[in-house]
Amino acid sequence: MTGKVTKRAMAHLQPFISKQYYHHYTPIDHAVWRFVMKQNHYFLKKIAHPAYVNGLVDSGIKTESIPKVDDMNTSLAKVGWGAVTIDGLIPGSAFYGFLANRILPIATEIRKIQNIAYTPAPDMIHEAAGHAPILLDESYREFVRKIGEMGAKAISSKEKLDVFKAVRHLTIVAEDPHSTQVQVKEAERQVAEARKKVKGLSEADQVSRLFWWTVEYGLIGELESPKIYGAGLLSSVGESQSCLADDVKKIPFSVEECVMTPYDITKPQPQLFVCKNFEELVAAIDQFASTMAFRKGGTESLDKALHSDSLATMVFSSNLQVTGTLAAIVKDGNGEAIYFRTKGPTALAIENKQLPGHGRETHRKGFGTPIGGLEGNIILEDCSKDQLRDLGIIEGKLVHLNFQSGVKVKGIVTSVMLSEEKPIIISFKDCLVTYRDQVLFDPSWGTYDMAVGAGITSVYAGAADPDAYFEFEPTDEVENISVQQSWNELENLYEEIRNLREGSEWNEHSLFQVNDVLAVLEDQYPSEWLLRLEIIELYQMHDENSPNLALLVERLQNTDWEPSVKQMIQRGLTLIHNS
Repeated sequence: MTGKVTKRAMAHLQPFISKQYYHHYTPIDHAVWRFVMKQNHYFLKKIAHPAYVNGLVDSGIKTESIPKVDDMNTSLAKVGWGAVTIDGLIPGSAFYGFLANRILPIATEIRKIQNIAYTPAPDMIHEAAGHAPILLDESYREFVRKIGEMGAKAISSKEKLDVFKAVRHLTIVAEDPHSTQVQVKEAERQVAEARKKVKGLSEADQVSRLFWWTVEYGLIGELESPKIYGAGLLSSVGESQSCLADDVKKIPFSVEECVMTPYDITKPQPQLFVCKNFEELVAAIDQFASTMAFRKGGTESLDKALHSDSLATMVFSSNLQVTGTLAAIVKDGNGEAIYFRTKGPTALAIENKQLPGHGRETHRKGFGTPIGGLEGNIILEDCSKDQLRDLGIIEGKLVHLNFQSGVKVKGIVTSVMLSEEKPIIISFKDCLVTYRDQVLFDPSWGTYDMAVGAGITSVYAGAADPDAYFEFEPTDEVENISVQQSWNELENLYEEIRNLREGSEWNEHSLFQVNDVLAVLEDQYPSEWLLRLEIIELYQMHDENSPNLALLVERLQNTDWEPSVKQMIQRGLTLIHNS
């Protein structure tokens, strides 16, 4: 993967970046890609938003073969974005983290023929044919970046993590051609059971729903005649048509309605939301962001982080950032947080840069600190060096600090760390911290580093300085090595037809080859519809009077196919006829 994009991704995102082993794609994979892309170019030009239609052309994504992610990265670089490969379904925080850094994460797997109309598993068709083209529109990509930032900072819950694991398992089972119906049903049951344990909507849930009903399944324009812009619809050959039917309810877009409406990734959506334009989306999510913990701060936001039992960053009014997993919050009689404690490795930072001597190794067992001002309405972070001395905060001196909340800190000052000439951390030895009859820190526990800050202005998921917190060690990039792949019989038949279609000449020998492929199909593969469509296309181009052409069309139209396959065949025949 391109070095600049890889380096732009934060450390905690690096483990999710994989490689695209292009030589692993089979001729059938390329045929599936080609079918969907030809459908998109033909059928979506009138029903998709112009930004997508134009992007489909301007992105340089080829119709005939699966794109290389490096090529997509080059195309997106023109608008300040990039692309990386990922391995299937990744945690929401990581997915949004990529988007927040203007990187499109691309799952390089591609759906099987039996799932050609739609698959719940992330795949190349969804990412490249759905997401990438419309990102060339400036207003839209700004919306995606902002919702990515919101999603990366959104606080989740323990129960939601279990749902993610169950959904990931379901998508793997649903896409695996060897899975039985029993296995799929069991995976669906596990998802349902996990969801039952979720109580209320976390911030991550709300952003996830908002993302689903906009970026994935959004409609735009007039309520009576909207256009498609959601990637889930754009990459679904079936639902891109059916979603505009009258039986799918169209609802005027609002953030409130979106976050209150659940969705099922395994089924067509019964309702869709229609926004007026991309500018409306940007304004709406800006307003929604103001309700989230990373913008609000305060006790309510700390409570969200505590319930998540996950890594979070707490930002003080002094701009000091504490990254760790909250273990406890001490509150006063009014229910306001006056002290918090983390558990496990914790790090301190300022302006997203870890402070020297305050990494996770220093605070490997956690970190505790009061919140608030001192008695007499004294705000420590506003104090100058002279004012600190007046308060008795002098290195080597014993000091008693009484907070308005009732928290008391008594110890010998060992150092005062400043930022822009104002205190952010005061360190003590022989320190006792109490609140009423509670001992919050005992002198025997060692050095006490106290954060300075009258309030909590922001709380968000993840680390302030991921590169330092996760201690990522970059590895040398290894180039993909092209290896000659061995195909099975059916794959070889697809490859043969592909070579004939792309060949520079068409002669009598070419016709013999097509007839030979068709004979094998009739003998060995009676249910293989996509390759038959490709053969019809060849006959239509080079030998439209061949009796095999009419026989093939009749064969496809009169066979008792599954409804979804029948729809794909009809759309394929329509496209060939009108080409």
